[in-house]
Amino acid sequence: MTGTVPADDRTDDELAGVIRRLQRAQGQLGGIIRMIEDGRDCKDVVTQIAAVSKAVDRAGFAVIAAGLRHCIADPQSGPDPAEMERLFLSLA
Repeated sequence: MTGTVPADDRTDDELAGVIRRLQRAQGQLGGIIRMIEDGRDCKDVVTQIAAVSKAVDRAGFAVIAAGLRHCIADPQSGPDPAEMERLFLSLA
């Protein structure tokens, strides 16, 4: 078993979804920076930071879910379950 899931083993749809989430988060970060530069209310800034944090977490969970699907589909060559658990817990 390998410790990680090579990108080639993930479907294009899975990767496209993760990329879309991260691109959206990237746009949100730019908006947050502008909010801070413009002196926007702290509550509004923190609300947006929480939203972008959740978006990045969801992207991470999607990557881990792809690894788990691969592990279940092909236990012999899939990622090590202990490594997948460690990665999952690193997002907590």
